[in-house]
Amino acid sequence: MRALFVVLKPLCFLALLGYCPSATIRPKEGWQVYSSAQDADGRCICTVVAPEQNLCSRDARSRQLRQLLEKIQNMSQSIEVLNLRTQRDFQYVMKMESQMKGLRSKFRQIESNRRTLLTKNFQELKGKMNELQPLIPVLEQYKTDATLISQFKEEIRNLSLVLTAIQEEIGAYDYEELQQRVLGLEGRLRNCMNKLTCGKLMKITGPTTVKTSGTRFGAWMTDPQADPKNNKVWYMDSYTNNKIVREYKSVNDFVAGVESRTYNLPFHWAGTNHVVYNGSLYYNKYQSNIIVRYSFESGRVMTQRALESAGFHNVYPYTWGGFSDIDLMADELGLWAIYATNQNAGNIVISQLDPLTIQVLNSWNTEYSKRNAGESFMICGTLYITNSHLTGAKVYYSYSTKTSTYEYMDIPIHNQYFHMSMLDYNARDRALYGWNNGHQVLFNVTLFHIIKTDDES
Repeated sequence: MRALFVVLKPLCFLALLGYCPSATIRPKEGWQVYSSAQDADGRCICTVVAPEQNLCSRDARSRQLRQLLEKIQNMSQSIEVLNLRTQRDFQYVMKMESQMKGLRSKFRQIESNRRTLLTKNFQELKGKMNELQPLIPVLEQYKTDATLISQFKEEIRNLSLVLTAIQEEIGAYDYEELQQRVLGLEGRLRNCMNKLTCGKLMKITGPTTVKTSGTRFGAWMTDPQADPKNNKVWYMDSYTNNKIVREYKSVNDFVAGVESRTYNLPFHWAGTNHVVYNGSLYYNKYQSNIIVRYSFESGRVMTQRALESAGFHNVYPYTWGGFSDIDLMADELGLWAIYATNQNAGNIVISQLDPLTIQVLNSWNTEYSKRNAGESFMICGTLYITNSHLTGAKVYYSYSTKTSTYEYMDIPIHNQYFHMSMLDYNARDRALYGWNNGHQVLFNVTLFHIIKTDDES
């Protein structure tokens, strides 16, 4: 469930060009400008160019050409097999012809000397006829094979005409050249993707209901730092009085209820705002402001550290309560803790954490009350806060740690099952994982990307 670029849905492969204050974009021959975006001052900040559609169709025709060539090769092999069979049958025919000649001689001898015909001659003639009997079906098969070969030759001739027409239509763009063009496009796309700064949230769509299980409150997640082939799911039901984590090898196993392993944590957790990051589970220890780092590989606690001044045990929870005072989350920039302190008058504090030591690297004080927040999540170093955990919720407020500024927003989020008790962003999937009144759901996010150019800091 990868998020889509805002309004950019070009066909085939994309090549994104960077900042262009005055220069005119001149795509290479065979390319066309598909879409562009400008800032408030009219500067071009992103231009998308894509190969013309007929190039895509040519590539499709190239695939058709390869399929036809493979078909002809298969037919050629079949004809070779038939040819071997007919050669074998031809040897039988030659043998039969020789025996027929011998029979003719015998008949002439019998005709010229009927009176001296002996029983031995009759027996010899009968033996010759018995030898010829099996050759009759061989002759029939030979005729059938010869007809089949003619049909194959006709089909090859027709296919050759089709191939010729396709080659004429493709013209100078043979398959190898098209392949090189595609590789070039992929290279340009990769270079451009490397220049992408973090995106700004523009839209939330969904949800998609993955499963219905557990109590009204809980958490489920995947590891955004895991290898793309690793799709393990972790499941933690309830917001307290539990320390059993269930592991599933894939989302399909999760839906089917096929557990691969269970972990019995040494401490109960508080709330539903846990996160799995780079193979470890980070959670808030019950009745404390201590954050625990538990390694799934070793099955033991690697680190635990108190989050200084952070309220806990329903002092500063989200609006739904549930000991949700400390919210742990991860995004493209690392590991984060969202909480409130007396020093910040119960307003939200954002802290970036060292994943190994759980030490606070940096903190930002916001002016948004933790108790008035429904849920929150981080995307690219920006905290997004919903105004409610109930129906009608929307992303109402955001705070950028890059600029230390806030912004009021109005991005609806469909609370399908009326009560959201967990909402976390996964940077690998570009999706929001939610626990919605006993339903495990996924939301798709749309991010607006700005191209970072070489001359920008």
